Amino acid sequence: MSDRPCYGLVDAHHHVWNLDRRPQPWLDETTHGPIRRSFGMTDLRMTATRTISGRRLERTVVVQCVASLPETRELLALAERDPLIGGVVGWVDLTSLAIGDMLDTLRAGPGGSCLRAVRHIVQGEPDPGWLQRPVVESGLRTVRDQGLGYDVLISAHQLPQAIRLAERVPGLPLVLDHAGKPPIADGDLTDWERQIRLLAGHPQVRCKMSGLVTEADHEKWEIGDIRPVWDVLLSAFGPKRLMFGSDWPVCRLAGGWNAWAATVEELLHDCSGTETRAILADTATEFYRLSPR
Repeated sequence: MSDRPCYGLVDAHHHVWNLDRRPQPWLDETTHGPIRRSFGMTDLRMTATRTISGRRLERTVVVQCVASLPETRELLALAERDPLIGGVVGWVDLTSLAIGDMLDTLRAGPGGSCLRAVRHIVQGEPDPGWLQRPVVESGLRTVRDQGLGYDVLISAHQLPQAIRLAERVPGLPLVLDHAGKPPIADGDLTDWERQIRLLAGHPQVRCKMSGLVTEADHEKWEIGDIRPVWDVLLSAFGPKRLMFGSDWPVCRLAGGWNAWAATVEELLHDCSGTETRAILADTATEFYRLSPR
């Protein structure tokens, strides 16, 4: 079979925000100055100009930034208007007894059919067992029962929570955002690798190749800093459970969309055409149930 690309590129993780409409308090961190402005789909189209293995950007998944139902409604409405967006990862209150009603309302509104998964910013929760709270597990079972996935946003030290989640809520499709934020800048990946391999032992878990450059030295990172992480992920998950994501515009803090795309293309050098297609399109298309443009 030919290794020529059959499908375009899917960016499985990016953000948009309008600061005139909705504040983003997390941007107040001193290091976030370069992205402390509004970003929309036009900015992404103008930025994402580089191909990866001959594939141009064809579909995206836009992901929530704040714990806000109005933001999720806005993202869904945007997805209905913009054909580049194939799916939305929104937010609902996983601790609410009314979570089922919240999901029903979102899906009945403009763009509601684009809701593919939900996410909570667990990395900001001080409780080391937040994902194991009974009310949270109940909420995630409702997410599962409504046919949605869950994006796991955690820091490396919280990986045990994700492992327990995979064990305790069977049948819930999970995708690990930003590979669990490996401590690339610190240089010691030992504990992260051990936890990643345990998590990858659960077949319902996928992993995003995203957000890695912002875990490295923003100014001095190079592909040699990323490759050890890539080697672990490829070995643990295999290409059919990995998906490309840019984490745009956050990736602007450490080189930007095109710099990350060039790095991913180099990392994919030894992959077959089928493996490359899985990472760049097929895994995300399957997980988020993306339709062709």
